[in-house]
Amino acid sequence: MFDFPSPEWMASYKDAINSNEAYKVAGKDWTYGVVAMVVKADPSLGFDEDMAMWLDVHQGSCRDCKLMPAKEADAAPFVIVAPYTTWKQVIRKQIDPTKAMMQGKLKLVKGALPVMVKHVNASKELVESTCRVPTKFRGE
Repeated sequence: MFDFPSPEWMASYKDAINSNEAYKVAGKDWTYGVVAMVVKADPSLGFDEDMAMWLDVHQGSCRDCKLMPAKEADAAPFVIVAPYTTWKQVIRKQIDPTKAMMQGKLKLVKGALPVMVKHVNASKELVESTCRVPTKFRGE
């Protein structure tokens, strides 16, 4: 089991993405660069600052997947921000990431929403990949 998020979780997620054949197909047209997924600070869960999951995906493969302070992730062309509880719901497939963006539960603070919507199947397969990571959520 890997703590979400942690460097170990990110490494396992990268492996899960790269072994997901459906993502290779669904993500083949993604050439828009890194997506940084920011987990808002929550001192009750041990997050004193916003943390970012840097996801460097390109044409159906994951080139890099790492955890960093959110301020370092500003260079990413796409930045999505949400509280820990929302990311947990995404990983557990309790909410769809594209719908959550449309509803403002996941806030796209940088990047073009139409580009994200166009790649909805790739997003779904990225979520499927999270399900292959043995995950331990904080506070449980």
